[in-house]
Amino acid sequence: MSKLLNLSAIKDRLPQRSPMLMLDRAELISETAAVGYKCLSMDEPFFQGHFPGHPIMPGVLQVEAMKQVSELLARPKLDPENKQDVYMRVVEKVKFRKPNNPGDRIKVSAEIVAEENGEIITACKVENHSGMTCEARITLAVRPWTDAETLPDAFDDYDLTDSVPMNTVKLMELMPHRYPFLFIDYVAKVEGDLVSAVKNVTGNEPMMAGYATLPESVMCEITAQAGCASVLARPENAGKIGYFMSIDRAECFSPVYPGDRLVCEITLPPAKGRFGKGTGRILVGGRTVFEITLMFAIVEP
Repeated sequence: MSKLLNLSAIKDRLPQRSPMLMLDRAELISETAAVGYKCLSMDEPFFQGHFPGHPIMPGVLQVEAMKQVSELLARPKLDPENKQDVYMRVVEKVKFRKPNNPGDRIKVSAEIVAEENGEIITACKVENHSGMTCEARITLAVRPWTDAETLPDAFDDYDLTDSVPMNTVKLMELMPHRYPFLFIDYVAKVEGDLVSAVKNVTGNEPMMAGYATLPESVMCEITAQAGCASVLARPENAGKIGYFMSIDRAECFSPVYPGDRLVCEITLPPAKGRFGKGTGRILVGGRTVFEITLMFAIVEP
């Protein structure tokens, strides 16, 4: 059954478009296994904004690549007419093991390990020439393509003011992330170990290319950046860098649309040594749309 998919064939099967299309070619090995390949080039926008001066492929884009290979396998089963949204309902057991740098080539593998309750679960990994760089377990489900049906909520105490704990300028002083991979607009509140950061979602953003909704992988990064800003603002971490190490589990409950304001709440108790663990959620209009448990490391630059 092995079937090669070139870029044109991939675009026929997936809604993602540049710069969020994470596959150049793919092969459907069987009904339950597939691989994808991607060349990494310094020309790609995410390298410009993810650790400038020491560019590496964002871990969540490895997750996105695994999701896309999984979707190539799952879509014929979940949505044979290719008319619905095949989304990443759960991603878990994610470990980021090695970096992928400009010039690397990556191989992305996915295998279906279970089909139950109208969902498909895949075991995935990403490799480069030096070995495995990431692994994960992904649950894909299907939902109708939808769009926003109401105006956003009225202004409230999460909107930007001159007195917010961290505005965009302060965030850029603390974190190395830059456009187009700085996803937090400001921190609205800090209450002990609980931080509330805000991300305004607009259709002009590169990450929305090809999507009607915000990619679930990007929601992982939004929460991680909120935690990163909180931890790096602590005096003992001045001048250090935060690295995303793993995702225990992340779950998406509802789609996010252009025009939504995300309030990202994350709780990060003081870390013991270099490593820490946080739990977070994203709310739209007071409703939880996403939850995550993640691990990070704080290191010298």
